[in-house]
Amino acid sequence: MSLPTFRGSRAPAPDPVHRPPWTAESEWRKRPLPVELPNGGKALAGGLVVVAAHPEDPILGVGGLISRAVEAGSRVRVVTVTDGDASHRGSKLPGSVLAARRIREVDRAFATIVGNPGGVAPVEMLRLRVPDRAVAAHERDIVQRLIPLVAGFGLCAANWRSDGFEDHDSTGRAAEAACSETGVSLVEFPLRMWQWARPDDTRVPWGRAVRVDLTELQQARKERALSCLASQISPLVPGRDDRVPLPPEKLTYFRRSYEVLFR
Repeated sequence: MSLPTFRGSRAPAPDPVHRPPWTAESEWRKRPLPVELPNGGKALAGGLVVVAAHPEDPILGVGGLISRAVEAGSRVRVVTVTDGDASHRGSKLPGSVLAARRIREVDRAFATIVGNPGGVAPVEMLRLRVPDRAVAAHERDIVQRLIPLVAGFGLCAANWRSDGFEDHDSTGRAAEAACSETGVSLVEFPLRMWQWARPDDTRVPWGRAVRVDLTELQQARKERALSCLASQISPLVPGRDDRVPLPPEKLTYFRRSYEVLFR
């Protein structure tokens, strides 16, 4: 039996909070964990395809699930909708240079997360090259491009459609439409939600939440993979551009011994 697919109505779109204060990880630890992912091994046997708005989104949201799939010998494909060229708007660094940097970092991160640091990860990487922060304007076209890319897989993991960041939400909607067309089961991973939501937040579909438990080895690999994302976790140009999209207080959400998905 494969995982049930999330076909219900969308959760109310939250007002995103991209500035401090964020909900601290210590607050999230007070919430009971969701149930364990049911039939996860059987679902992964059919292969895993990940559809993500930005290059590092798969590492953050489902790095452990990807590691589990590779260890099980399952086919893994990762489709990134944008190259992430607009994460530092106003930066003097050209977007094309930033995108190339992020892609190199993610390539290293994937090789690390599957236990092949310095080598080539056994993960098929595809890039749609949609302009960063403009996914919504291309959503219909993205659906058509995704249909043949998700077809035939046992499970698709994509950005949560109510994450509160337009690129994430649009990518999730496009993935859901492509999965509906192809009959592929869908799970969604939240990223921005950990910032703006609270443990008792009724806008979050907790009844659909499941967790993926990571082994110590998977967690260690993910931790090393996160350290590869230099452009996101440290200043882009120290002394001149000190913005950090993923400061330590945000990164703690993705250093857990488990990952949370909505089905």
